Amino acid sequence: MKLLMEMDMETEVELSPVAKAEAAVFSPYSSPSTALLLQRRVVAWAKETGSPATVRVRGGERSFELHKDPLVARCRYFSQALLQSGDVELPASFPGGCEAFEVIALFCYGDAVPLDPFNVAAVRCAAEFLDVGGLGARCDLYINQVVLQSWDDALIVLQRCQPLLPVAEELLIVSRCVESLAFMACMEILDPEQRRDQPGAAASHALVGRRWDAELVKELAARDLWIKDLIALPFEFFKRIVQALRRQGMKEKYVSPVVLFYANKWVLSKKTHKFWASTDDAVDGETDANRRATRILESVISLLPVEAAASNAIPVAFYFALLSRSLALELSDESRTRLRDQVASNLQFARVDDLLLPEEEIDQSIADSREVKAVESIVSNHVTMQRQGVEAVAELWDRYLVQIAGDTKLRPERLAELIGVIPAGERKTHNHLYEAINTYFMEHRGLSGEEKAALCRHLDCRKLSHEACIQAVQNDRMPLRLIVQALFVQQLHTHRAFTECSDSFRCMHSGELVPGAGAYTPSLGCPAIPSSQPLSTSSPYEDAHDIHAPRDASDYETASFRIQALEQEILSLKQTLQRHNTLKGSARRDGKEPSSKVTADAATSGASVRRRAAVSGSCIGSMRWGSQRRCASRILRVFARLAVFGRGRSRGK
Repeated sequence: MKLLMEMDMETEVELSPVAKAEAAVFSPYSSPSTALLLQRRVVAWAKETGSPATVRVRGGERSFELHKDPLVARCRYFSQALLQSGDVELPASFPGGCEAFEVIALFCYGDAVPLDPFNVAAVRCAAEFLDVGGLGARCDLYINQVVLQSWDDALIVLQRCQPLLPVAEELLIVSRCVESLAFMACMEILDPEQRRDQPGAAASHALVGRRWDAELVKELAARDLWIKDLIALPFEFFKRIVQALRRQGMKEKYVSPVVLFYANKWVLSKKTHKFWASTDDAVDGETDANRRATRILESVISLLPVEAAASNAIPVAFYFALLSRSLALELSDESRTRLRDQVASNLQFARVDDLLLPEEEIDQSIADSREVKAVESIVSNHVTMQRQGVEAVAELWDRYLVQIAGDTKLRPERLAELIGVIPAGERKTHNHLYEAINTYFMEHRGLSGEEKAALCRHLDCRKLSHEACIQAVQNDRMPLRLIVQALFVQQLHTHRAFTECSDSFRCMHSGELVPGAGAYTPSLGCPAIPSSQPLSTSSPYEDAHDIHAPRDASDYETASFRIQALEQEILSLKQTLQRHNTLKGSARRDGKEPSSKVTADAATSGASVRRRAAVSGSCIGSMRWGSQRRCASRILRVFARLAVFGRGRSRGK
């Protein structure tokens, strides 16, 4: 107990102000009042009866000279022990020690018993051991009517019960204090006059979007004294209070953060570890400190809520902090498996900063470190168990690979092994995977073509964004096969965009625009547009002759030529429409009808346009002038963007 109090002072976890004030007044370690009262009572008894003290009771290093009659009258233990000798030595298992015996001796002499929260548990256990009639009932009454009505008193009594086990447990002192503390904690949460931001919700919000910060969590725990008091208890008592909180109906969003605060203080805090290592009497203090942390960590893992109850109750960063700490400890297989299952069940809510990386430089590759192997095992577990959020986990894993790919010691086969942790079909996008491979190529410029091709087999350009696909085409570090595949995908993207735009401007006999009214009929001189077809399911890496196939290049040139021809045709149409509208507006402002020459020119121009529309099969000629003008402007805006891509790529080839 003394060591626990010293450790609390070292780690800045103390009792509440009320408890500290009571400790200064009632603690038997700071006041010799009970010993003085007993000494005076023995002298007074000798004067009253005229008989000297004939019984010597020894306990530890202390000795008491007492009278036989009062001890035998009220204590059955002494009535049996004094039959043979006048000297009695208390056994080492005597609960409470000399301080508790002093109170019992005063009771035997008929004086008032000075009970307080600091000695009532010890006196109750000592009275049970010595079989003192009436004193046990008086102690139980004090516990029920005084101790259990006060948070601080119940907490002090519970702390004093640690060296009194198992007697204190058999007398139900521990269970009564535990239930009382749990009940008062529930009332603290539910009290409408004390409603405020609870530390549990504060911890969840404060740790969202950032890595685990033990000092920040320590500050959050200190905001409420009832939590600060609970996390200072020995774990066996803390565990029973947590179980009582759940049994009495406290919501998990308030219970789980208390477990979090306890683990942060006794397992994750570097100050606590240093204190254990420096104050240990063993030869290897570091080893003993790790053993203590291991016992507490395994117990904390057993208190963590199940998957359904853990959602939004505990930040994901806390699980990874426990995982990181467990790598330096020798956990049992059961505890290690349970912790990793907890991490895997919450993996879809994690951020890339939460995933573990070695904190110090190591001689081997980062990918071969215990941190990366642990995360690899957890991600594999998540995918194998078909948990929710696999796509989110796949993106998270690819972002994690970007950080690992910059390691100069990373072998290509090891990177390929890490990429294969996520099946290819589970990746919704390959942008981050492309970034990881590109980063690896930048740091490993001596790779052979076969090694590059082997890594790029995991890439599917069909799952790259338009920007990433353009970058891949322009990236001279990528193998030729990937560039060809990226060009093919870009050509198909252009073809699809053009087809969708063309099909959206179909018209009916009424002249109104309707989408998808039929196939587009090209103008004279423009090649026909091939029918839309899905992407090929075969990979360009499967056949080495794919890079020599002329189909991709010819389709690409055809698309580029088609875009340019259509742009010129629509631009001519727009110029004709603008010239006609200009002449018509000028005539109206002058109040005259258009001259015969202008009318003839307009008629000739309109006839030319109608003939062109008739030859090409386009629907534009049958539309009204206002609709034609809007149609032309809209088509021009679309094809201007496509033409930029088409002309640029054509010049590149």
